[in-house]
Amino acid sequence: MSQEHMSPPKRRGRPPSQLARARILKAAHDILIEDGFGHLTVQAVAARSGVGKPTIYRHWANASELAMAALMSRDPGAFEEGGTNLRSALTAQMRSLIQAFATTRGRQIAMTLAAADPESEFTKAFRTQVILSSREAGRALLLEAAAQGEIVLQQDLEVLLDMIYGPVFYRLLVGHRSLDAGFADSIVAIALEVVARPER
Repeated sequence: MSQEHMSPPKRRGRPPSQLARARILKAAHDILIEDGFGHLTVQAVAARSGVGKPTIYRHWANASELAMAALMSRDPGAFEEGGTNLRSALTAQMRSLIQAFATTRGRQIAMTLAAADPESEFTKAFRTQVILSSREAGRALLLEAAAQGEIVLQQDLEVLLDMIYGPVFYRLLVGHRSLDAGFADSIVAIALEVVARPER
C-alpha cells in the first residue's frame, strides 16, 4: 500500500481542554476559600467541577499540587497584562505572587508550610507550583528583555533569579515583615539596577 493511501497514526488519548482546567482550578480555589486546605481533595474537586479525576491527574500529581496551583491562579496571567517592558511586567508578576499569599488562605498555607516536612508532598508541591513556576516565568521575562536589548545579562542568571524571588519566600516563611506591593516594587527596582544597560 502506498503512503498516499495510508491513514495517519492515531494519537493516544485526548488533550485536556483549557476549559476543563479552568473549571478544576475554580473549584479548587472555591474549596480553599470556603473550607480550607484540609478539605481540598481530588475527589472533592472532581465532584464540584464536574471534571473526572483522570483529567485532574493529567495536570497535577496530587491534591497539594492542585491547592498550590489554585492559590496562584487567583489572578492568572496578571503579569502579562502589566505592560510591554520588563519593569512593568516583572512588577506585576511579583505583586500578583505577593497578593496571593497576603490572603487569609495564603497565610494559612504559609503557616502550614513552615511546619511541614521538607520532603512532604505539600512542600514539594510548593516548590514546584510556586517557587519553580515563578522562577521560570521570571526567566522568560528576563531573557526576552535581554534579547530586545532592554537589559544586559552579564551575571549568573540562576543567582539573579534567586535574588529576585528569594526575598519573597524568605519573608513569607519567616514573617518578620509584611508582604505588600511596596515590597514587590523594591525588589524589582533593585534587581533591575543589576542588569541595567551601562550609560554611554
